[in-house]
Amino acid sequence: MEFEFDLENPLPNSDTIFVIETDHMPAKSFLEETDLRVSDGKPWILRLLAISCVSLALKMRKTEFSVTKIQNGGGIIFDSHTIERMELLILGALKWRMRSISPFSFIHFFISLFKFEDQASSQALKDRATEIIMKAQNDIKLLEFKPSIISASALLSAAHELFPLQFASFRNAICSCSYVNKNNLLNCYNLMQEIAMDGYESVLDMGSSSCTPVNVLDLHCSSASSWTVVDDKKQ
Repeated sequence: MEFEFDLENPLPNSDTIFVIETDHMPAKSFLEETDLRVSDGKPWILRLLAISCVSLALKMRKTEFSVTKIQNGGGIIFDSHTIERMELLILGALKWRMRSISPFSFIHFFISLFKFEDQASSQALKDRATEIIMKAQNDIKLLEFKPSIISASALLSAAHELFPLQFASFRNAICSCSYVNKNNLLNCYNLMQEIAMDGYESVLDMGSSSCTPVNVLDLHCSSASSWTVVDDKKQ
């Protein structure tokens, strides 16, 4: 039975998503794995690679498309046979695992750990976390973290901006998850905060610059000791 690809639910059985997520983490770059080089007089390789990725994505979504139309940006126009050959190289590098597990695959799970009184708050948190993930996707330093850790860190960064008074409870809820390594979460969160706040004027910073409760919270949350889960003291 075939399932249409869903970015947030890539697998029919979501119970195993934490177990196999490491299989979808990048190891070598695609260019290295397929022995392609851009500097050897072949700058068109990246364009062909991008077009082929778009083509594969559209096929996964079962969307009808024209090979010519997705190349309307100008430059070299590749025929369908050339694109198909590159698609096979991509599929080989991915070991034909097209239902990739990404940070978006874990957003619903982690948000379900938070207790919201209304759907609007939950949606606002999800939307902001999605923006942060999209903004952070080109930062090579994030490649060392699992998709689940990136997702959790983005949600915490969004929660810190939008719901500062509930941040501690959100953090404890995520840290209590057996699949989450707290040290990795802290390191990823600190990096995610830098990315999220780069060029972004948070509504929390539009008030006074004096030592307000919000600023005190910022200082408190930046220390490693603040990541101790309350429930750990009872164990």
